[in-house]
Amino acid sequence: MEARHRFVLDEPEVPFELAILYEDENIIVVDKPHFLATTPRGMWYRQTALVRLRERFGEPQITPAHRLDRLTAGVVLFVRDPARRRDYQMLFQDHRVEKVYECLAPAKPITRPKTGTIERLDPPAVFPLRRCSHIVKDRGRLQAYEVPGEVNAETVIELGDMDLEQTSSGPSSGSPNAGYAAVRYRRYVLHPKTGKTHQLRVHMNSLGLPIKGDDLYPRIIEPDYSDFSQPLQLVARSMGFIDPVGHEPRTFVSRIPLV
Repeated sequence: MEARHRFVLDEPEVPFELAILYEDENIIVVDKPHFLATTPRGMWYRQTALVRLRERFGEPQITPAHRLDRLTAGVVLFVRDPARRRDYQMLFQDHRVEKVYECLAPAKPITRPKTGTIERLDPPAVFPLRRCSHIVKDRGRLQAYEVPGEVNAETVIELGDMDLEQTSSGPSSGSPNAGYAAVRYRRYVLHPKTGKTHQLRVHMNSLGLPIKGDDLYPRIIEPDYSDFSQPLQLVARSMGFIDPVGHEPRTFVSRIPLV
């Protein structure tokens, strides 16, 4: 079956494969690469995970059970059986999915956020810690931001392995890390307990640890949509849940590396 799509001008081709981690009669689980949007939005239509899947399988009824940011890579669950769509979407709405992310961010002491709380979970060690705040995302505004108020975003942050890298970046380079003469990075493991827009990026930035390659936090950098050389170093590493149809435990792990 030939899929029909609207015509989109100047839509750069994302040169990365959309890998299939698992499929059955109800779901398809993919390893979404960086730069590929989950669903059509703005200038992106055919270069999205949803349209690629519908074209590959010839199934126009495929729909995502949740979404990842375009710049975030990793595990995404799609539902192919419309009769089961609500069952899988409710897993995410009811917070019954265990999600683990990994990122690269500066290896340095944290700074005190302007609002919200930090709870050390193994004092006196700084990590692991629980970061809680109230995040707001306004329509038409690129950045989400934190304000005083009732907590609606919670993330547990752990240290990953001790591998560090050093990157030189001058203030005129135009990269998301411009302004640093040398930055040492390390891995962090992130456990989001809620799912607010840009939550992990906002929480890491609020600690003075902006994720490597982030073009929104701490400052907005005008993107070059044809440049795929500096991906945001944030990966939805794993996802686990009890399948609402077969009732068996399922775990899926991304193979996309942090670089």
